[in-house]
Amino acid sequence: MNSPRTRVQRRPVHGVLLLDKPLGLSSNQALQKAKWLLRAEKAGHTGTLDPLASGVLPLCFGAATKFSQVHLDADKTYEAVLRLGQRTSTADAEGEVIAEAEVNFTPEKLQQVQALFTGPLQQVPPMHSALKKDGKALYEYAREGIEVERAPRSVFIHSLELKELPTDNGVRSVWLKAHCSKGTYIRTLGEDIGNALGCGAFLSALRRVKSGGFGIDECFTLEALEALPESQRHRPLQPVDVLLDSHHPITLQPDDAGRFLSGLRRRGDWPDHDQVAVYGAEPHALLGTAHVRAGELIPERLLNPQEIQSLLESAA
Repeated sequence: MNSPRTRVQRRPVHGVLLLDKPLGLSSNQALQKAKWLLRAEKAGHTGTLDPLASGVLPLCFGAATKFSQVHLDADKTYEAVLRLGQRTSTADAEGEVIAEAEVNFTPEKLQQVQALFTGPLQQVPPMHSALKKDGKALYEYAREGIEVERAPRSVFIHSLELKELPTDNGVRSVWLKAHCSKGTYIRTLGEDIGNALGCGAFLSALRRVKSGGFGIDECFTLEALEALPESQRHRPLQPVDVLLDSHHPITLQPDDAGRFLSGLRRRGDWPDHDQVAVYGAEPHALLGTAHVRAGELIPERLLNPQEIQSLLESAA
């Protein structure tokens, strides 16, 4: 008879793990693995990376999950390889080849296309995506062979680099680096670039090298996390307020801090700000986020007393 499985004892863990997500795992699979390694009670990620993509994936634990939306809106930077001369049903290497064409363009044409796809763009989301229509993910329709109408979305490509790679066994490819706004589909960008070059293309490799202010050099792998003794696995975690670097800090004295945590607005000599990180003075601790209008500090996302106490204990 099999012995009963030992239940993992979960614990409060607070902070942000900058993960270098490996190929082959979905964002949720990577999250669950890290959550298990940390024995964490609560976890979430800040947007998804396809299983065929690797790179920067900030994971939020405990109190940090309250601020994950902040990072969802951050710009991203990707590096990718476009395989030229073929189009696939999914715009990446997983799909079936649906069209082939001769590759014949000049370096000048590549530079023209680079300029064409820099700046504001309208993108039609791919059918093989998690975007929902009528409560159902687009990829579910695609699996059923159904194509539904998708409205174009406005995105912004802050910078784009395109360089042709050396030919490999007769296959021509282009290396791409794009710094883009949230919601940009790199598969769609690659396919559109291939079409503009007149030969078609699909994404053969994709790596996110920056997400907001977090770069790939700061990231930890699951293997490195697992190799640490269990008592040391919390060390790679960044503090919760690393997600709030772009927020204006305001510190409240104890009386105001208590009322703010109760959801009450506070008045002070503060200029208007859309994004504020609020701290308590004694002891110094993150309380939550807010915005300021006409001298009023208006609460948004608040930590609870247990979370604040846990953060203070872990910082001690």
